[in-house]
Amino acid sequence: MVLEMMMESVFVVADVFFVGRLGPDAVATVGITESLMTVMYALAIGLSIGAAATVARRVGEKDPVRAARSAVQSVLMGFAAAAIFGTIGVLFGPQLLRLMGANEDVLRTGSTFARVMLGGSGTVVLLFLINAVFRGAGDAAIAMRVLWFANAINITLGPCLIFGLGPFPELGVTGAAVGTTVGRGCGVLYQLVHLSRRGGRIQIERSHLVFDLNVMRGILRISGTATFQNFVGTASWMGLVRILTGFGSAAVAGNTIGIRIILFALLPSFGVSNAAATLVGQNLGAGKPERAEAAAWKAGMYNTVCLGTVGAIFLLFAPQLISLFTTDPEVAQYGVRCLRIVSAGFLFYGYAMVLTASFNGAGDTRTPTLINLACLWMWEIPLAWALAHPFGFGPTGVFIAVSVAFSTMALVSGWLFSKGMWKTKRV
Repeated sequence: MVLEMMMESVFVVADVFFVGRLGPDAVATVGITESLMTVMYALAIGLSIGAAATVARRVGEKDPVRAARSAVQSVLMGFAAAAIFGTIGVLFGPQLLRLMGANEDVLRTGSTFARVMLGGSGTVVLLFLINAVFRGAGDAAIAMRVLWFANAINITLGPCLIFGLGPFPELGVTGAAVGTTVGRGCGVLYQLVHLSRRGGRIQIERSHLVFDLNVMRGILRISGTATFQNFVGTASWMGLVRILTGFGSAAVAGNTIGIRIILFALLPSFGVSNAAATLVGQNLGAGKPERAEAAAWKAGMYNTVCLGTVGAIFLLFAPQLISLFTTDPEVAQYGVRCLRIVSAGFLFYGYAMVLTASFNGAGDTRTPTLINLACLWMWEIPLAWALAHPFGFGPTGVFIAVSVAFSTMALVSGWLFSKGMWKTKRV
């Protein structure tokens, strides 16, 4: 799972590395559009949590037929969501950019980019969802290969379309969107081929390819809360970006570069978190709650050690890292500040990520939802606004709020996880 997310993290920085050559407005376009994409990420992660928890529990119970039914119903729901949100993105991409505070330069640069990214956002849902089925079944190797395949296409095709290399047209920032969407679409096709093959841990039969409302309701019971949980978490970035747009494209671009480098470190840690969620779900299904708890704490320790080391590197070498992505001094100033302040809290993030995922793996999506709501919307967003405006810190105040909020989340998650109420959750 760590290897799976490592390729995703390489893509995160490779994408902004090439777009950074097009100037602050292009980078700001990517940052603002990505903040809009958080709605799709919330839906994708929410549905995948329900799918992974249900499949993992059925596998732990040694019930392959019900595991396969759960997998199929998850994919059917993913296709429905992809069709609805993709249509909205194509029709209203530029209007959504304007709603987020994009200036006229960003709108000229990025309207088509937004249409392509948001229109193809359904591929995000399907990638997350089907990979969650593989992970829930304990087949993380396929999930890894899917993302490696999809992102290899992204990384190869992106610069060709951005700069017009060889026979490819020069599309500018729109080329990044086309490359990303094509790569993700190829990844979904790769997933479907493996899902339909014989010999896997999930055996799909023709009889499973029908709508089963009872199974869907069971998945949605978990996913509904999980989707809201992740919407609260990921959409908080929309609030932060909306605050930053008031300080101009340079601030948004610097934040985008800084956060992309931070995600380079955090995404592999999501692999550890996903592993913890699978171990918790399968061990609870097998009637071993003590083993489930031990797995979560151990994964949290590993995550914290790794992130603490990376955080120290980011603190020391932030100027050198940011200079790889931009030569604009104003953008670089904001990027260095973002990278240093946010990475200062890495020691706390390791446990926060693993314990939140472990609640979800147990089917307890309510607890992390309340944690996200309290720490991000009731604490992070007001703190970011207050520090940026009344206290006069500007964009630096937003970066401070991110570090403080995620550190708070780690402490609250650890306290609630240690109480053990999640062990009795039925799935």
